[in-house]
Amino acid sequence: MKYRKLTKEQFENLHEEFAKFLATQSINVDEWKKMKIENSSMVEEEMNIFSDIVWEDVLNKTKYLEHFSKSTLNLFECKEEEINRIVLKVNSGIDLLTKEGYEWLLKNYNKEEVDFFSATKMYKLERNLEIFDLIEKGSTISNGQLYNFFEKIIT
Repeated sequence: MKYRKLTKEQFENLHEEFAKFLATQSINVDEWKKMKIENSSMVEEEMNIFSDIVWEDVLNKTKYLEHFSKSTLNLFECKEEEINRIVLKVNSGIDLLTKEGYEWLLKNYNKEEVDFFSATKMYKLERNLEIFDLIEKGSTISNGQLYNFFEKIIT
């Protein structure tokens, strides 16, 4: 398995897509029910293959990620060959994980208490594996609005 198996909730949300996937594997509803009883390893394998397909599709479409911590905001632009990163570090008691802290940052990003860093690096591994690793570490896929906002400020 390249990534990780989807959660039960994710499978439930993708039940129609999973049914279509099984159909492409020539597995109908009755065969699937029988397989779940008689061949749990085959069931696991089909779920793993489907999970990798879903993750690959999602990661291929991912252009931006965000990762918030109490005092730091990491913004990523995921290009084909490289990943760009903008880091905002708040050097005060502001908690970026709260609505108030987030709003404070948007209004006060140019204050002395906020440091900016930016960098670009080539992917060491396959692009999607590195993006997946960032997601597993707490980053979320975003529309890039914050990244683009702060990129204009620092360039």
